This record gives sequence, structure tokens and C-alpha cells, in this order.
Amino acid sequence: MRRVLSVIAGLAVAALLWEGYKAAGDPEGTVLFGVRVLPRADDLSMPHLWTIGQRLADPEMTGGRPVWLVVLQACLFTLGITAAGFAAGTVIGLVLAAAMQRFRIVERGLLPYVVLSQTVPLVALAPLIAGWGGTLMPSWATVSVIAAYLAFFPVAVGMLRGLQSPSAGGVELMRSYAAGWWRTLVKLRFPAALPYLFPALRLAGAAAVVGAVVGEISTGTRGGIGRLIIEYSREATSDPAKVYTAMLGAALLGLLVAGAVSLLELPLMRHRRHVEVVTL
Repeated sequence: MRRVLSVIAGLAVAALLWEGYKAAGDPEGTVLFGVRVLPRADDLSMPHLWTIGQRLADPEMTGGRPVWLVVLQACLFTLGITAAGFAAGTVIGLVLAAAMQRFRIVERGLLPYVVLSQTVPLVALAPLIAGWGGTLMPSWATVSVIAAYLAFFPVAVGMLRGLQSPSAGGVELMRSYAAGWWRTLVKLRFPAALPYLFPALRLAGAAAVVGAVVGEISTGTRGGIGRLIIEYSREATSDPAKVYTAMLGAALLGLLVAGAVSLLELPLMRHRRHVEVVTL
């Protein structure tokens, strides 16, 4: 309940900041030393929030479906792609973290490249992935690969930190029981890594959404919210509120994925706290 209230409070603060800046900001934007540091506050650049809400209820085109339904269907399409990329990225991240924890030489040799992989601009990488996989997989699978590319990094780094978190005393205790690496991983290291894993999964979920949206835009995949943002952007001068409806859908999609990970965290972390209390 506290998390739900925090999200609601955060959205309320964001709405107040939006409308407050629109009321007090310069319609031409704030310019400092010849550089615009704050955006324009006119209706074309920053529509009122209630205008965006009204546009969601209006038909996309004359006699067509309402905008909210079009945005919802696009979000569901992107959600499926995101789920596939998130699942693949999570598995890859967990495997890499386990390998780096098991073999010190793998960590020294692989971890710098894992970090380096995230410095490549996604906008430049997405067309390459689309070109490589265009003849081998459908367009949605290519976008899932892009989402997995962004999702695996926080899982690999967070899980590695978690697997290395048990104290030396706990590891020595498992050795005294003649427990091998696998049993130590399951009984000691993985439970200890849960507090590190779930924040990493939330970051990975948000990154997978970003990867899916950027991938849809870069590869031209139709049906998703990324493509919808491009299509609505063409009408920005005549219907600016319409652009923000697609952006709002993408933002809510990211919150939905992060919320789903939080729901998965609740029973597991509650069980972990119960086990710790019983052990003490």
C-alpha cells in the first residue's frame, strides 16, 4: 500500500510540476547565454493534462476507434515483445552472473565487456540487429533481441553482486558440510542475492520497455507503441495532445512492467524474511 501511495504521490507531483511550469514558464522557453535550457510552455509544446485526457477519449480519426483503445492495443503488442526480451535478458544475465561468480578468470575477462556493451548507442545498434536477423527471424523477434540486450546488463551486474554478498563465515560453514558449488549456490548464495536481484529486475524491465520502443522505431515494426509514437508525431503541429497520448502509453507500460516485478518480489522476500527470523 505504501508503494501504491508513493506512485500516486509521484504522479501528482509530476502533474503539478507540469501545470505549474506551463502557468509560470515562458511560452518561448527559457534561454540562458543563447541556449534554451527549459522547454517552451505554449500549448503546442506542452498541452494541458486535461487536454491530453480529452484526446484519449476522442476518435483517432473521424469515425474511427478512440485513441485510448488504439494506444492500449499498441501497448499490449509491445508488452508481448517486452516480455520475451525481458525473459531472455534475465536468463542470460543470471547465467553470466553465475559463471562470473564461479570462475574468477571469467569475471575478470568478461565483466569489462559486459559493461562496455552498454556504451554502444542503441539507435545505431538496432538497425544492425535488424539487418542481421531480418532474414532469420520476424521483426518482432528482432525487437525482442534489442530489448534483451538492454535487460541482461542490470541482471548480470546485480546478481553478481548478490552472489558475492554472503559472508566468509557462511561460505566456510557450507564447506564444512561438504557442500559443493551448486548446493552452496542454491542454499546460500541465491537466497542472499534476492535483495540485489529484484531491484536489478525492475531496472531490467524498464530497460526492456525502452529497448522495445526504440527497436520498434528503428526497425519500423508496426503494431507497437514505438511505431505509434512516430505516426502521431507527424501530427504534432496540428494535434499536439495526440503525440502525448502515445508517450503516456509508453510511460505507463514501463510502470506496469516494474509493478509486475514488484508483485513477484513480495511473496519471495516475505518468505526470505520469515526464514531469517526462524533462523535467528
